[in-house]
Amino acid sequence: MQAEDTRDILKLLREARDGSAAAVDQLLPKVYDELRYLAGAYLNRERADHTLQPTALVHEAYLRLIGQRTVGWEDRAQFLAAAASVMRRILVDHARRTQAAKRGGHASRTPLDDAIATFEERAIDLISLDDALTQLAEVDRRKCQIVELRFFAGLTAEETARVLQVNVRTIEREWSVARAWLRSALQSS
Repeated sequence: MQAEDTRDILKLLREARDGSAAAVDQLLPKVYDELRYLAGAYLNRERADHTLQPTALVHEAYLRLIGQRTVGWEDRAQFLAAAASVMRRILVDHARRTQAAKRGGHASRTPLDDAIATFEERAIDLISLDDALTQLAEVDRRKCQIVELRFFAGLTAEETARVLQVNVRTIEREWSVARAWLRSALQSS
């Protein structure tokens, strides 16, 4: 992304935060490619026969983002973190509906295991992951946010540190602890 585009996005994010509907409308074309990349990364981890397409996921996420009453985006990283969180919710909701529609309600499960550490593209049981992240948030909200930002939004440790306003060493340490905690939680479920 060019510096001029980044400045435009930051300006639109500030205007959107201040309540400008026009800024929200202008924002999608400027961030569409990044949102599409996030959606593609999410769906690459899903099973091959997944019914959602990246474009549909981006559009649904964007509709939910612009529907928020208050917007707290300070920069590109925070916007992408919010988008990643919304996409996660959409996919979890979709997985729950799909599972409920199946006879007996039992979908086949693939554990997250080493995918958190290596970002390998493999199928993930989003319902189990969401349950584990919900439990992690009850224990330590910041570690849950770190997982969302690093794993789901694809932010670097530096970007995550900037969003959460802590130093990079703290992010790296808590990222390691969060991965171990999630691995244990997912293995026991």
